[in-house]
Amino acid sequence: MSAPRVVISGAAGRMGQRLIALGHQNPEIQLVAALEHDGHPKLGEDAGAMAGAGSIDLPLSSKLEVEADALIDFSIPAGAERAINLCVDHKIALVMATTGLTDDHKAMLQAASQKIPVVWAPSMSLAVNLTMKLTEIAAAALKDYPAGADVEIVERHHRFKEDSPSGTALKFGEIVAAQMGQTKETHGREGRPGERPHDEIGYHAIRVGDNPGEHTIIFGLMGETIELTVRASNRDCYANGALKAAQFAAGKPVGLYTMSDVLGL
Repeated sequence: MSAPRVVISGAAGRMGQRLIALGHQNPEIQLVAALEHDGHPKLGEDAGAMAGAGSIDLPLSSKLEVEADALIDFSIPAGAERAINLCVDHKIALVMATTGLTDDHKAMLQAASQKIPVVWAPSMSLAVNLTMKLTEIAAAALKDYPAGADVEIVERHHRFKEDSPSGTALKFGEIVAAQMGQTKETHGREGRPGERPHDEIGYHAIRVGDNPGEHTIIFGLMGETIELTVRASNRDCYANGALKAAQFAAGKPVGLYTMSDVLGL
């Protein structure tokens, strides 16, 4: 098919602006709309100029008034709900990259995937999704380790991130628990919590400066340690992954897809 027509939802945000800038440079997609909520102070401004990419004749709008093949939402949970409804109403493929979603939002995505193609992942990064596969392999290999393996997940993000731990960190934990059977979670430690139980995954969230994201999955054994670490040096890895997901989703059959499907992992 020809280059898919892509809509960016949350286009004035940090990630939205990178999607606009990189999408405009990508010959394999067509940017056809840049959306923000009603009343946004920059409505009507050129999305390219706003993103530092120069004028691209694409005004920031609160309404979708053109035909499109896929929409990327990289906004906030309230914006994600609007994006889901918009895609279902217009029969557009959805790439959901917003984190911090509630159970209600997740149920909406499941329902939407019965009507449109949906790519939903806690991270759009190739390196993160590859590290998830490596984590699955490590967890499967260590599940019967005689002395037990302790698993801790440490994540760092910028000071502006609103959810904690990150959706990506929680997904790493889900992958580990599915292989090793942990049933408990702890988020940070203080005081005298006692000896660490083996059926627990520990999460630790750090919020500093402009860190675009890093995750370390620690497998602590008796006498040795395995650490899997993935770091982003800028946000472009997430934006490029989301654009690749939009290319993948456009024209796909109805259903729920992950970044593993997009990347063939």
